[in-house]
Amino acid sequence: MSIKVLMASSEVAPYSKVGGLADVVGELPPFLEKQGCEVAVFTPLYGCVDEKKWNIKEVENSELKISMGHSEHIFKLKVAKHPKSKKINVFFIDNPKYFSCFNVVYPMWVDEMYEQQRYVSFSLAVLEYAKLLNFKPDIIHANDWHTAMLPIYIKTNYKYDEFYKNTKTVFTIHNLAYQGSCDKSIIDFANMRWDNVWYDNCVEHYGKVNWVKGAIYCSDMITTVSPRYANEILSSDMGEGMDYTLRGQTEKIRGILNGTYYERKNFDLNEKKEYKQKVQKLFSLPSNPNRPLISMISRLVYQKGLSLIDFAKFDLMNLPCDFVFLGTGEEGYQNMLIWASNNSSNMRAWIDFKPELSEIIYKGSDMFLMPSLFEPCGISQMIALKYGTVPIVRATGGLDDTIISYPNKKANGFKFLSYDAKSMVDEIKNGVWTYYDRKDDFELLKKNAIKSKYTWTESAKKYMDVYLELTK
Repeated sequence: MSIKVLMASSEVAPYSKVGGLADVVGELPPFLEKQGCEVAVFTPLYGCVDEKKWNIKEVENSELKISMGHSEHIFKLKVAKHPKSKKINVFFIDNPKYFSCFNVVYPMWVDEMYEQQRYVSFSLAVLEYAKLLNFKPDIIHANDWHTAMLPIYIKTNYKYDEFYKNTKTVFTIHNLAYQGSCDKSIIDFANMRWDNVWYDNCVEHYGKVNWVKGAIYCSDMITTVSPRYANEILSSDMGEGMDYTLRGQTEKIRGILNGTYYERKNFDLNEKKEYKQKVQKLFSLPSNPNRPLISMISRLVYQKGLSLIDFAKFDLMNLPCDFVFLGTGEEGYQNMLIWASNNSSNMRAWIDFKPELSEIIYKGSDMFLMPSLFEPCGISQMIALKYGTVPIVRATGGLDDTIISYPNKKANGFKFLSYDAKSMVDEIKNGVWTYYDRKDDFELLKKNAIKSKYTWTESAKKYMDVYLELTK
């Protein structure tokens, strides 16, 4: 039985990417196809999407007019084949007022209501275009707050629409910290009826509209990007104010771990020496194959544990190992890393987003640091494992699901529990001394890391189970 899945997302790799959301929606569809799904992906056409490179073409007679907020909005639809499948169409919704006028996915400093209008109009256009294309989905799979309106529309405006009569909705929470909370006047713009949505068990949340809350109530199934995160968001610590809402919906929550791509053959650990030398040279560190190299590739934001690095920087400067940092983010953290880089012999930072450099760092490092406050899934530790680079992580979310802590015969990394600088430094020391004093153990850690495979095939099977459960 073929299941028709409409997947909608604000970003889809390789066309547009800011975070892990783009990787999931970009990489999962071909694996769902192998499970027997017919998938269509919908995403906005931003100015930064390279239409020439990806051979994106306009769909004939695709002009669509939708009245919202006392004015008419005109959309066009473009399409490209998914780079890893000849059958999967990726549809781009084009609107010069909301999307193609920006050369970035999420423009900074735009008005909150305007940002809301962008994704409300996108979601409405998705539902109308599916009808125009006659793509009748069994499942609409929405991702994060930008498309959280989809399950709400299906339960309200489209409740009696014959086309969507049998459509079920899945809502994936990639990061609960972002909920699309805004002023209630957006309801009028969205063409929603107040009596349908403005009540406690829909979008109303302390006098504001909260799209994620609405999606939690209106969707038929909720998934998170790791099993541990599915439990964590039920607690007041990690629930971001949504925990009480989620606790009433536990029967429809499933935690499905993200996967990552694997090359046909494993990374050859003998190559690590050569890559390590490259990293040491690029970051002006002494060339020394026997000194441990620890890296961190991340958005430089509070969530990723940068405050712990800040607290611990003097301790890190005194350890017999080298640190390299790559990423961009909050100015304070960028400046702190630049300062550490200029005032120590063993800490180096490169403030930039450079995929080609990150690959060299992953391959050349001995250990990889992820001291996150919370991490719904995390993809960096999976990439590190792939290259035999031993992760040092805080036991939270997907990091806890993917890393088995040393000492253990199956260990593939190091874990610390409490979110404080001392715990992090102690675990880094544990890694460094294992590297120096227990060489056999460290070799086993590297081999176990490469053997730890978290594939999209496994994730796709679990999503398929969810889809089947809903369509029975």
